Amino acid sequence: MNSFFVGLQFLTRLKIVNQTNWEMRDFGKSVVSFPLVGCIIGLFTYLVYFLLYNYIPHQLLMVLLVIFEFLFTGGLHADGFMDTCDGLFSGRDRERKLEIMKDSRIGSNGVVGFVFLVLLKWQLLVSIPHEWMLLTLVSLPLLSRYTMCFSITAYPYARPQGMGKAFAEFAPKYTLLYTTVMAFIPTFYFGLAYGIMFISAIAINIILNRYIVKHLGGTTGDTYGFVTELTELLLLVVVIASMTIGL
Repeated sequence: MNSFFVGLQFLTRLKIVNQTNWEMRDFGKSVVSFPLVGCIIGLFTYLVYFLLYNYIPHQLLMVLLVIFEFLFTGGLHADGFMDTCDGLFSGRDRERKLEIMKDSRIGSNGVVGFVFLVLLKWQLLVSIPHEWMLLTLVSLPLLSRYTMCFSITAYPYARPQGMGKAFAEFAPKYTLLYTTVMAFIPTFYFGLAYGIMFISAIAINIILNRYIVKHLGGTTGDTYGFVTELTELLLLVVVIASMTIGL
């Protein structure tokens, strides 16, 4: 249970247990709870949608949902997304890219990437009808946090140390199997559409992480956020495609 509270406090602004000092081993063990934390993020996001659906215009509500998720997670993954954009697309050599990603300042690639990310997420959400909202809002953070487990356990870490190194080093050996089962369970409730999203999320993760490892020599804490954000964005495209073919 302690690992769940660590994961919840790290990935969101929720603070159920009043503890600020965690050991690195605690962070590693918390990886198994990431899909569950993602599900909680999704349920809170859907609750906001459910409460405001009849009172706020649809486009404005979708903006509020995008803002809510960033606030609820503390912008953790957005920060990693921007840092990765700055380094990965800088056109420099591998070591320089990693140095740029460690810089706390945000460059032009990060700003442009973040603007595109927010605008695309907003407009794709606008295209989702009411009857698909529960599936969409719950599945996106659940599957994106599941694929973060995939990023942590299935790929080498690019740096000798760092926060992300603790996840990679101390994650339990059964993490990938356990989180895969956990992330697959909602298929029995949501059906085929969720199953397609589940498979798509794994495929997206493999493609993105192979690109990252090719250019950086491994993953980092920042790339975890980068892959998480892009997974959510691309899964929205999968949802719209599923709607189009009538699933």
